[in-house]
Amino acid sequence: MSVNVDTRVVPPGSDDYVDAAWDLKEGIRRSEGVLKQQRGFFVDAYRRSTVYCYIAQGPSEEGELIAFASTRRDGYILFLAVAPEFRSDGYGKRLVATVAEHHQSVTCHARTTNHNALDFYEHLGFEIQRRINGYYEDGGDAYYLRLGDDASLREKLSRFIGF
Repeated sequence: MSVNVDTRVVPPGSDDYVDAAWDLKEGIRRSEGVLKQQRGFFVDAYRRSTVYCYIAQGPSEEGELIAFASTRRDGYILFLAVAPEFRSDGYGKRLVATVAEHHQSVTCHARTTNHNALDFYEHLGFEIQRRINGYYEDGGDAYYLRLGDDASLREKLSRFIGF
């Protein structure tokens, strides 16, 4: 099945797609046990960040949010989520490449037990900088990750931006 996908950028201060982003994140949390946040924290962080979105166009005019990355001004990825049925299609890579294109450094945290996320980030060239015990509200530990500074790595990632 062919799907048309549009890109959208939500500027800081906007609520565009915030409910769809929350729903996508919560669906992943329920099925995979990751991406745990309180709604108020999520909405506040979303509103303060630039959000890069992929919207699948279907029967409804609004479309369906299939992936997003919420990013601070310093290149820190607050949230990155891709709908399970759209994984392995390159959307996560494209989101990280877009962030890398707009920022000198790209960083994030990942739960130490979230092996899918850690494998994904490692595949893209992220390096673990340190472990932070008790980072998450539920006491879970996190790794602080940074995208390597290798110019060839950034060039490789830049290929994923376009469709």
